[in-house]
Order: sequence, then C-alpha cells, then structure tokens
Amino acid sequence: MITLLSLTLGVTTSCLVSVKKVLLPIAIVTALVISSMSVLSDETPARTSIQSATSGASADRISGNGSDSVSLQQSRSLDPAAATRAWLDSVPQDKREKSDAYFEGGYWLILWNYLLVAGISILLLSSRISARLRDFSQRLTRYETLQVACYAVPYLLLVFVVSFPLNVYEHFFREHQYGLATQSFPAWFREQLIGLGITLIAGTIFFIVLYAVFRRAPKTWWIWGTGVAVAFSFFLLFIAPVFIEPLFNTYKPLTKPEIGEPILAMARANEIPVKQVFEVDASRQTTRASANVSGFLGTTRIALNDNLLRQCTLPEIRLVMAHEMGHYVLNHGAKLLTYLGIFILIGFALTRILFDAAVRRWGERWGVRGIADPAGLPLLAWIFCTLLFLATPLLNTVVRVTEREADAFGINTAREPDGMAEVALKLGVYRKLNPTPLEEFIFYDHPSGRSRIRMAMDWKAANLPAGESLKSESQNRKQTGE
Repeated sequence: MITLLSLTLGVTTSCLVSVKKVLLPIAIVTALVISSMSVLSDETPARTSIQSATSGASADRISGNGSDSVSLQQSRSLDPAAATRAWLDSVPQDKREKSDAYFEGGYWLILWNYLLVAGISILLLSSRISARLRDFSQRLTRYETLQVACYAVPYLLLVFVVSFPLNVYEHFFREHQYGLATQSFPAWFREQLIGLGITLIAGTIFFIVLYAVFRRAPKTWWIWGTGVAVAFSFFLLFIAPVFIEPLFNTYKPLTKPEIGEPILAMARANEIPVKQVFEVDASRQTTRASANVSGFLGTTRIALNDNLLRQCTLPEIRLVMAHEMGHYVLNHGAKLLTYLGIFILIGFALTRILFDAAVRRWGERWGVRGIADPAGLPLLAWIFCTLLFLATPLLNTVVRVTEREADAFGINTAREPDGMAEVALKLGVYRKLNPTPLEEFIFYDHPSGRSRIRMAMDWKAANLPAGESLKSESQNRKQTGE
C-alpha cells in the first residue's frame, strides 16, 4: 500500500511522511485496509465464549421445526453486549497490552512529526537557507517556471535528509520492534529512494502549477489553488493505486478459484466491472493483511495481498472484500474528494491570512517577498500542516464515518458477522481494540475493534444466517403442502 501518497498539497516530503496520520483521509481511499495477523488462530477461544453468551442460539436453529418465528426468536436471543465482551476478552492480556502500546505510541508520533515539520520550516526560514535556494534558482535561469523547479528539487531533497532519522525509526525500527515488518534495511531503503523519486517528480510538477497560480492570482490564489490541489489529489486517489503501487509490489491473478469465485460473485452482484482478482506479494514488506477495490473507469481492479490469504479464513476474506467493495459502490472516493476540497478551501483561506500576516512581520528577516516567492514555501507548509494537525479529529471523523458505512455494506453483503469479529480482533494486533470514546474520536480513522464487533453482534442478533430464510420458507411449504 502507498503510505507516502497522502494529501499532495502537503507541500513538503516531510508533510507527506510526517503527518501521515493526519493526512490518512486521502490515503484511505486508495488503500483502505482491513488488516489481520497470524498470532490469533482461526479457532479463537471467542467461539466458545460467544456460544455461552447466546442463550440457546445454536445448531437447533437449523434442525428445529422450520418455523421462521422460531428461527428469528433464536437469532434474537443473542445478547450483543455480552457477545462483544466475550470476543474482546478472548484476546490474551499480553497481546492486548502490546497492541495498545503500539497504537498509543502513534499518538505521540503525530506530535513529533508535526514538530519536525515546524522545526524544518523554522530552520529554513530563520537561517535564510530558503532565500538562498531561491537566489540560487534565479541565477540558474530567468524563467520563473524553471526557477520554481530549481528550488523545489533541492528543497525536497533537504527535507528528506533532515526528516530521515524519524522516518527510519517510525517506519523501519518501530515496525520491526512490534513484529509488523519483514523487510531488511537495504530493501526498505531502496523503496524509500523509489518513493523519493516519485515525490521529486510529482512534487515539482505540483509546485510549478501552484506557483503559476500564485503569480497570476496573488489575491485569489486560495480559490484557484484549491482546484489545483483537488485535481492533483484526484490523480493520486484514482490513478496511483493502479500505476504507482506496482512499482513496489507485484500484482498477479489469483490462482485459487475457491477464493476468487466468491469474490467475483459479490462483484457481479454489485455491478463492479472486473473479471479477475489480483494477489499482491505484500509479505515481502509487512505482516499486515490488506485489500482494495481501486481504479477509475477502465482501470478498476480488485486486489488482496498474500497475508490476507494466509492469515484469514474464507468467511473473513469474503467480509474484507465486501467491505472494500462497499467503498467502491458507495462512491467513497468521490465523496472524500469532495470533503477534501472543502477542507482545502477553508485551509487555504486561513493560510492566506496567516501567510500575509507573517510576511508583513518577518518577511524581511527571512528574505520572503510574498506568496509567489518560492522562498516562502517552508512558511506555507508550516501553516497548512498546523491547520491539518489541529483538524485531526475532524478529518479522522470524516473518514471513520465512511469506514462505518463500508462495514455496514460489507456485513450485509457477505453476511459473515463472526468473520467480521475475527477480522476486528486481527486488526487489533496493531490497533487498540477498546479505546475510550475520546480516543476514538481524536485518533481513529477507522471504527475501533470494539465498535466493529458490536456492529457484527447487533447484526447477528437481528438477522438470520445466509440462506436461512429460504430454508425456513421451503420447510414451511413442505409442511403446509404447497
């Protein structure tokens, strides 16, 4: 999955990497992940606990007298609250403490990453390094477009180098510490260089277009700049998963028909225009499982990684893929892009006010002449990332709502409530299962494991298993002689 391709107008590589938990609303559209780990076996103790919490809902549902009312009564006898507690209690204490420590450590990383962005920006401005880069680019060429490019490349390289130590800790050492990564350092570093190359090309193009807007509309740039940022984000959301992700992983057709056919059947039922399912070799990088339905028009593609195939049962895989199809069917990509445009418009409007005020007060000291001056890029990045940092709860909530919708679509499509609970527990290997409401509101861009399991148990208590209503109807007809 692409973890660096988030909000492209983050105007620095540091923003793209450092504030990724703030910017996940965009990455989530291209790489919406239902993760799992093999540390929890398929036959989890929760099954026995759940059975004790269902008050008689058992195999009698199938072998009873065939009455719909009896079946409904038995399905509703399950206590969702007790069943949810049973699932959560099935996770050993040591594993829960480990996953809690990993996820709670991410709270601090959001702060450290933001402070890194702020520190880099202050350093480049106060030392006048940014102004010197601008002067250097002006000496190289008299064309303003090329001046922006000549500034952007060394700027992005400098930010990459300065932020590299935290990047190594967060995305290599820490992932290995918690058993979530499988790559050696040389392989990991090679992919970082590939990502840097993509960032240099895409970032430079973005800056050239954005600064052209600054020069031509110095008063209303925040309006036109929003259009540029949304267009660039559209490219990332709908095109990058198909054309950029293969640079990091190999996609090949899934060769297991017993898994692929049920997935394609769900796709056909929901009018998703695909004819095959792809498998991704993600295990060479991570132990996390993931899947996605991505693309645009003729590029639509269903893909799941090899970790998902190895770690999950067929009901769990069906649930995960139904969730991903929910994002596609419910047009979450377009909806999130719309929400993004609103956020960017408001953010750019506030950035314009704060940028102009800062230049009036410190512009001469920093050597920044105005919004169209490339030397002001660190200031622009700092202000906008500050606004994103402060908006973390709101941005996470927007994405969490779409994830909740995809969960509902997934369970109604796959009809696998126990599969949903199992996947939620496996996701809990690296995400805190039972947070406080305030934690979930601020830091979660997906529903917590507790919330997902409760949804599954509520659904299970209110619905018959797949095919049960048809079976009961058939039995009723036989008994009545119809």
